[in-house]
Amino acid sequence: MTGRLAVIGLGPGEARHRTAEAEAELAAAEAIYGYGPYVDRVADRPGQMKIASDNRVELDRAGAALAHAARGGRVAMVSGGDPGVFAMASAVCEAIERGPAEWRSVDLAVVPGVTAMLAVAAACGAPLGHDFCALSLSDNLKPWSLVETRLTAAASAGFVIALYNPISRARPWQLGAAFDRLRTVLPASVPVIFGRAVGRPDERVVIATLGEADPQSADMATLIIVGSTETRIIARPDLPPLVYAPRSAGGA
Repeated sequence: MTGRLAVIGLGPGEARHRTAEAEAELAAAEAIYGYGPYVDRVADRPGQMKIASDNRVELDRAGAALAHAARGGRVAMVSGGDPGVFAMASAVCEAIERGPAEWRSVDLAVVPGVTAMLAVAAACGAPLGHDFCALSLSDNLKPWSLVETRLTAAASAGFVIALYNPISRARPWQLGAAFDRLRTVLPASVPVIFGRAVGRPDERVVIATLGEADPQSADMATLIIVGSTETRIIARPDLPPLVYAPRSAGGA
C-alpha cells in the first residue's frame, strides 16, 4: 500500500497568494508536515494532524513524511514561497534517492507557489523583467568561496540578482560580505530592494543603492533584489517609485 505526498508552496504570506491547487491538496491531506511557522499558516481542520519541526532538520522531516505516505497516508509537506526554490522539494527528492525502495513508489506531487523574489518584484514594479538569477547566501551547505564566485559571475554577466537567506543570528556577516563583493563589480548607483515579509501584514519594502545598502536592514524574512546597470527607477509624485528592468539589453 502506498499513499500520496504533496509538497506545497504556501506563497509569501497570506492565503490569498496560494494557488487553488495548493488549497485543494491541503484540504485533502490527513497530516501536514513542515517547519513550525509554516505549519502555523495552515488553518486547522477537523481530524487533520499537524507535525511541526525545526528548520534545520529538512531530511528528517522529509523522511518522516515519506514514511507516512508509504504506509498509505495522504500527506502534505508545506514550504513558504515555492517548494522548489531553496525549500523542501529538493530535500524530499534527496530523501527518496537515499531512502528505502518503497519511498520511490509514493505518489509525489510538487505544488508550485509564489516565491519571495516574485512577490518582492511585484511590490515595486518589474525589476525581474529581463534576465535574472537567484542565489542563497547561506553557506550551511556550500562553501562561502562558492557563493562569492557565483556573485561575481552573476554581477559581471549583467544579471539582476535575487538574494535568499541573506542573514540570520548564526550568519551575521555574509550579507555585508556579499555587498562588498558586488561593489567590486557594480557601480554604487545600482538599485537594491529590501523586501521584508511581503504579502504579510508587516510588509516593508525599501529601495536603496548598492553604495548605501546596509546589511542591518535585513533579516531572514527579507528577500533582496540587486539590480543591474540597466535597472531603472521611475519617480512618481505622492506614490512609491517603480523599479523595472528594460525589456531589451546590450544595446538591442
